[in-house]
Amino acid sequence: MSQHDSPIIVGLDIGTTKIAAIAGRKNEFGKLEILGFGRANSNGVQHGQVLNIDQTIKAIQQALENCQKSNPDLDISEVYVGIAGHHIKSLQTRGDMVRQDAENEIQAWEIEQLINNQRKTFIPAGDQIIDVIPQEFYVDNNPNVKEPVGVNGVKVGANFLILTGDRNAIRNINRSVERSGLSTKDLVLQPLASASAVMSDIDLEAGVAILDIGGGTSDLAVFYDGILKHTAVIPFGGENITNDIRMGLGVLKSQAEAMKVQFGSALSDEAKANAFVTIPGLKGMPAKEISVKNLAAIIQARMSEILDFVTYHLKQVGLETRMLNGGVILTGGGSQLKHLIQLTEYITGLNARIGLPNEHLAPNHIDELKKPMYSTCIGLILKGYNDYEQNYKVFAETFKKVEVPKSLTVEANAFTPTAQKTTTSVAPATTLTAAQIEKRKSKFWDRFKNNLIEIFSEEEDKLLP
Repeated sequence: MSQHDSPIIVGLDIGTTKIAAIAGRKNEFGKLEILGFGRANSNGVQHGQVLNIDQTIKAIQQALENCQKSNPDLDISEVYVGIAGHHIKSLQTRGDMVRQDAENEIQAWEIEQLINNQRKTFIPAGDQIIDVIPQEFYVDNNPNVKEPVGVNGVKVGANFLILTGDRNAIRNINRSVERSGLSTKDLVLQPLASASAVMSDIDLEAGVAILDIGGGTSDLAVFYDGILKHTAVIPFGGENITNDIRMGLGVLKSQAEAMKVQFGSALSDEAKANAFVTIPGLKGMPAKEISVKNLAAIIQARMSEILDFVTYHLKQVGLETRMLNGGVILTGGGSQLKHLIQLTEYITGLNARIGLPNEHLAPNHIDELKKPMYSTCIGLILKGYNDYEQNYKVFAETFKKVEVPKSLTVEANAFTPTAQKTTTSVAPATTLTAAQIEKRKSKFWDRFKNNLIEIFSEEEDKLLP
């Protein structure tokens, strides 16, 4: 599949603190080239759920407008949307089917049918199935079949992880997207999107826990032996830390957020005892001095609570700490806290590192796109490409190429009446040299990067007093 044939896929991350829209396309090396990028502050979302649809629509439209500014040639109509929130649940099921054509090998469309059959599973009233993820396959009496396509057998089945969410919460997301002039191509669980952006095949084999610390929630995905074993949404995130600072130190929310980002630490022992931050007083009141060590103690208390949830979920699925050789990968905006890696290793007993979406991005992009807060959005694009490639594979297997026998081939002119024959002059096609093509590409990327840099410089100017 050439780069020209690759579709442009757009990921839309509707978060508690920000809404991001990123458009990308895979190049000939299988890396993502970002063709458009826009973001906006999010006001109508709390703990990952859309509560105020009108405010969410305005934020989505603002993000799309910024995306169009970065690349005016983009035409965005379909998006892959991330979903999170404490209403997300998962359940384990097992399903199988007897094949109609047992003489031939298992085809991709049969596996697709097996997965679709699980969407008829009974779930509690008010919930809706978001995704069905196959785990271990088995064919006849052979368990743990990694890739069933191409295997011969009478019966094929698998263990499944079914992800569900509240029907009203899903409806609010779809309604916000549709009223913004877009259509939802698919809803993707945010921890799975983040995992695909920051995780490599080596991590998948070694076993790893992905913790995406967002604004309203922290999303967990656990992989072991190449299989998604567990997902969970922890109802605490960066906004909770900010509110803790605001209440504990008696400052404004904007001041709490600024202190968290500039002076915050996840380990109070690492903070200097004699360091203070001066906060201007309100309406003539005296300035307030905040101890950096007290600030770190507040942050550590909330982060420890989030990491305790991670330990609890790992024990719940029977994965001892020594079994996850890949450790914990921290991503999302909250992962940028100082000394968070040390705190994670201390509480979970696992090695930890920051997960960046650099591995799947083509080089020569601005540094802003390589931050962990955009892992979900880039993962949504990768999920879209995975769907596209899977559907292309199933389509190719289902509809074989039809060849017309030479004996039935006739010239098209034989069916054209002489009176209706017309001669159309066609301009010769222009052939571009390799140097001309490379020159055009470089001009396009330079224009796109300059547009992005201008947008971020404008935002920085607005933030300056």
